[in-house]
Amino acid sequence: MGVEIPAAVFDPKRLSAVWATGLLDTEPEPSFDDLARLAARVTGTRRAFVTLVDDRRSFWKSAIGMGEPSMSERRNAVSDSPCHILVATNEPLLVTDAATDPRVRDLPAVERLGIGAWAGYPIHGPDGEVLGGLCVVDSVSRAWSDTDAQTLAILARAVSGEIRLRDALARSERHVVELQAAGKVSERLVRTLQDSLLPPMMPTVPGLQAAATYIPATGEVDVTGDFYDLFLASGSRWCAVLGDVCGHGVEAAQITALARYTLRADAPRHVSPSRVLEQLNRALLAQRIKDGRFLTVVCAIFRPDGDGFTGMLSTAGHPSALLRRADGSVESLRTPGVVLGIMEETRLGNVRFDLGPGDTLVLYSDGVTEAHPPRQQDLFGDERLIALLSECQDLDAGDIVRRIGDAALDHSREHMTDDMAILALRVPAP
Repeated sequence: MGVEIPAAVFDPKRLSAVWATGLLDTEPEPSFDDLARLAARVTGTRRAFVTLVDDRRSFWKSAIGMGEPSMSERRNAVSDSPCHILVATNEPLLVTDAATDPRVRDLPAVERLGIGAWAGYPIHGPDGEVLGGLCVVDSVSRAWSDTDAQTLAILARAVSGEIRLRDALARSERHVVELQAAGKVSERLVRTLQDSLLPPMMPTVPGLQAAATYIPATGEVDVTGDFYDLFLASGSRWCAVLGDVCGHGVEAAQITALARYTLRADAPRHVSPSRVLEQLNRALLAQRIKDGRFLTVVCAIFRPDGDGFTGMLSTAGHPSALLRRADGSVESLRTPGVVLGIMEETRLGNVRFDLGPGDTLVLYSDGVTEAHPPRQQDLFGDERLIALLSECQDLDAGDIVRRIGDAALDHSREHMTDDMAILALRVPAP
């Protein structure tokens, strides 16, 4: 008895979006393989797939753990795989025992691929259409943890982001001559790239004020690699990160997106920020970057402790974090460690810190300290930044971020030669 395919799979708008990606019947690519490989590693499975589904087939754009399948082996009938269920429902599918689950037990792929457990999340096109899924496969039945589910959701969004990025570039290329003549950049492209770099809004952390800003370089017509993020890692542990990819343009944005999603996927598994950054370095090296791009980053993992927070912080070739105490004194927090994406040996370390009532932790990119007036080398510098921060008495996190950004802009006479990213975390004073 054949498997009945839901009508949603054959929706013309969805099929048009799948075909428009240009990914069907194409060779594997590192940008997709890296995300699938990360999904397999974090969930502890040996196989992971990025699959696109049209009206006839499920196509493995990425097939980790399957050796080097031929093009014909990467094409399967649409009815064979659980992926068509993702397409039809636009919901995650978590199968703990494929042999007994009525949703998938009769699918040919279960026996052919030896599927014991299967977990997948849908991937989407630029306008929200379901294109297929990111899935992982275990050879034995198993329960999927909350961390597994969270990781797959994050990485599925990363796959979707990569596809949206490519779509924006393709659309922009049709107007590149016009844009260059007008000295403008595609708003769709900028928005798509920026969505890959920055969270849509800062989360609410109980007992902590959090604020951040991103200020592009003056006259910038390309997206660079400055980014920041703040998210709940697991339980009561939070992770804050701010980084800067060397270079501009699409390649820098793709590395930044990989960095952000790798950090989000690995942070729940470690209490040490240096371990998280080491995993990120491995992911960057696996990307096989050919043009020498690298990443500097600072990462802090912290948790509530009494009336404040305690945590650890690690820097990889990045400017020191600054900790402003309630009395106005400022401490510099920095650890040994080289930039990421160049060498296997990073020599990263950790430094402990605590945030009490009235204390503020500030992370920033070098665009702040290297701001200078036109045709002058009078850098804003560390000393000015520390003096400014010490004067921020009774300011909340948002005001501190604005004060720093405004001061750097004023110093440079609003002629920024580099982007600025600033993130402040403050424990309110009683």
